[in-house]
Amino acid sequence: MSSSDEQEDEELQMAIALSLQTSQPRTAPTAPTSEQQVISLDSDASTTDDEASAVPCPLTSLQAQTLEPAPVARASGILGLDRKLMEQERLARKRKVSISPPPLRKSFKTSKPRSKTVRRPSPGPAAQVSCPAQTGNLLYANGAIRKTWAFGYPRENDIKLEEVLQKKDLTLAVLSSFQWDVEWLLGKISMDTTQLVFVMQADTDVMKVQYRRETAAMSNLRLCFPSMEGQINCMHSKLMLLSYPQHLRVVVPTANLVPYDWGETGIMENTVFLIDLPRLSADRRVAIADDMTDFAKDLIYFLQAMGLEQTIIDSIRSFDFSATQDLAFVHTVGGAHAGAHEPWRRTGYCGLGRAISQLRLASDKSLNIDYITSSVGSLNLDFLTALYLAAQGDDGLTEYTWRTQVSRKKAKAAEKDDLLAVQKEYAQKKTSDGLRIYYPSLETVKASRGGTENGGTICFQSKWWNAPTFPRELLRDCTSRREGLLMHNKRMGQALQGSKYEAAKA
Repeated sequence: MSSSDEQEDEELQMAIALSLQTSQPRTAPTAPTSEQQVISLDSDASTTDDEASAVPCPLTSLQAQTLEPAPVARASGILGLDRKLMEQERLARKRKVSISPPPLRKSFKTSKPRSKTVRRPSPGPAAQVSCPAQTGNLLYANGAIRKTWAFGYPRENDIKLEEVLQKKDLTLAVLSSFQWDVEWLLGKISMDTTQLVFVMQADTDVMKVQYRRETAAMSNLRLCFPSMEGQINCMHSKLMLLSYPQHLRVVVPTANLVPYDWGETGIMENTVFLIDLPRLSADRRVAIADDMTDFAKDLIYFLQAMGLEQTIIDSIRSFDFSATQDLAFVHTVGGAHAGAHEPWRRTGYCGLGRAISQLRLASDKSLNIDYITSSVGSLNLDFLTALYLAAQGDDGLTEYTWRTQVSRKKAKAAEKDDLLAVQKEYAQKKTSDGLRIYYPSLETVKASRGGTENGGTICFQSKWWNAPTFPRELLRDCTSRREGLLMHNKRMGQALQGSKYEAAKA
C-alpha cells in the first residue's frame, strides 16, 4: 500500500470517528479567537501562491454529483451533513481526472428559513469614473439582472449558480439564505481554496450549538446567526458576497440555496441581481464608510445588523463602489427600530422611500406599480398605500401620522371632514388605481410542470383571501414566459402614469 493510500485511509477513519462522536458540543465564538484565522473580503489581495496553499483544508467536502442512498441508515444532523459519506466522496474525487457538471437530481428537499436594488435613470452621458485597469475584465461591472437557468428550457439571458459562484477563483463566500441544501451547495464550491461564511436562521441556542457541532470539522467554514430576539420571527434574507483576487461580486437573488430554486429540477424560476466591483489598491482604500456610496453604506448597515464579523465588514472598503452611484441597496431588518439616529428610516418600506429620494426619483404624481411576488400575506389597503407612498419617495411618516392620529377620531362624521382622513382616502384611491400584484392562481400552479405538490414555497392562505379587508381586485394571475415554470420572483416595477408605460408581464 502506498503512503498516499495510507494517508487517505487515516483521513477516512478520522472522518468516521467525527461522524460517530458523542462528545460535548463545541460552540464557536461570534468573533475569531487567537486560534482562528481572521478572514476578510480583502484577505486574498496580497496572497501568494504559497500562502494560498496554506488555507486550512476542510476535512470534509462533497462530490459534485448525486449518490444513491445506501441501504443502511446514515448518521446525519440538522444540516443534512454526513461526514463519513462526504469524506469518501472527497477522496474519490481526488482520484478522478475530471469532474462533470452535477446531473439533475431525481429528488429534492422540501424543507420549510430581503434586499432589493433600485436604479436611478441617467440624466445624460454617464460621468467618467476612474477605476483600476481590471475593470474591463469584469463580467457585471455595471450590474445586471438575470433569470435563473431552468432545466429543459433554452438558455436566454439566464444564469446558473455555478456561473454566479465561479468557484475556480472564489476565495471567500458569504452566503445568506432561508432554505439550505448544504451538501448540494458544497458540491459547487472548491472546498480546498474557498473560505465560507453561512448566514443562517437559528431560533434557539440549542440549534446554534447543533449547527456548529455538525460543521466543526470544516475549518474553512464559519456560521453567522442573525438575532431572532423580540419581534423577529424569520431570517429570510438572500445575499451573497463573493470575493475574488481582483474584485467583489455582490449578489441579491430571490432564490434560496436549494436545487429547485436554481432550476435543477426544471419547475421553478427566480431572479438574480449581481454587480462586480473592482478591488482598490492599498493606497486608495476608503478610510471610513461615510465616504462611500449610499449603496455601500446601506450594505454595511445591513451586514452589521446581520451580525457578520467586523473584519469582513471593514474589508468592504477595499473595493470600488463607484458603479453603484445610481443604485440603492434596500433591506428589511427585523424588530423594532428607535433611537437618536432614527434607524427606522433606513429599512423596510421607510428605507425604500428614503432610497427613492436619494436617487432623486421622488414624485407626488400618480404611479403605475407592478409587484411580482411568490408569497402573499394578510394584505390590506393601509399597508399597500404605505408601500405606494414609499415608491413615491415618502419616508413612512405620512402613514405613521394617519395611523396615530386619524384612527383616534371617534366620530365618523368628524373624520370625513378631517384633512388627514381626506388625504388618506385620496392616497388609497391612487393605490387602488395604480397597483397590481402578480401571484399565480391555483389553476396556474396545477398546470405547471411540478404541479401543486411542488408549489409549497408559493405561499398564500384562503383565510386572508376571504378577509373583508383583503384587496382582491389588485391581484393578477402570474405566469412565466417559460411555459410551465412557477415563479419564485420578487420584483417591483413602477412608472409615472401617463408616461410611455407597458404593464409588467413576466
